Amino acid sequence: MSDVRVLVIEDEVRMAQLVERALVEEGYAVDVCGDGPEGLWMATENPYAAVVLDVMLPGFDGFELCRRLRAAEIWVPVLMLTARDEIGDRVRGLDVGADDYLVKPFSLLELAARLRALTRREEHSRPAVVGVGDLTLDPAAKRAWRGSAELELSPKEFALLELFLRHPGAVLTRTQIIDAVWDFAYDGTSNVVDQYVNYLRRKVDAPFGRHDLGTVRGRGYRLRDDKAG
Repeated sequence: MSDVRVLVIEDEVRMAQLVERALVEEGYAVDVCGDGPEGLWMATENPYAAVVLDVMLPGFDGFELCRRLRAAEIWVPVLMLTARDEIGDRVRGLDVGADDYLVKPFSLLELAARLRALTRREEHSRPAVVGVGDLTLDPAAKRAWRGSAELELSPKEFALLELFLRHPGAVLTRTQIIDAVWDFAYDGTSNVVDQYVNYLRRKVDAPFGRHDLGTVRGRGYRLRDDKAG
């Protein structure tokens, strides 16, 4: 795994050293920097397998760094670290395009496991285009369409739509959606899945007079597949 390179952006020197040592022991090659602007430059200029990103950084914070990466269409997996265990911060991190979230203090073993999951997910080969009915999505280009109309989706909305398109007609529980799209344990109190399904409906269903993203009461959500019905 030594050719798998990870960027750690963390301004607390001791924390950065602990994370670097743990990841090197896992077999990763690790680069470390300590502020927002340098982290953005390094993540933009180098092909990392993943970025471990602290929220509180000098220059500009991890939320802004992640937002700028996604705006530049850099889709490297981002694992955010924060000392604040608040749903609002977690949702904000996911909304700017982070893939996973760890609250300090955390186990270095858990950090390594989360990172393995993120880098494994990126290694899977994906078909050029997936689609159900007139909904189509190109995973590599990060573009999606309803018929000939291109959809403007956030990174998380895109990932959620891709999940539904890969499981047409299947009921997906909130826990399954969290595990697939966000990679953190569902705590039973967060309504982030419901929020994002509503966001998605407003973009892929409502403008087109469709109701393909359905709620299955007490179970979860399902993308209607006319062929299955």
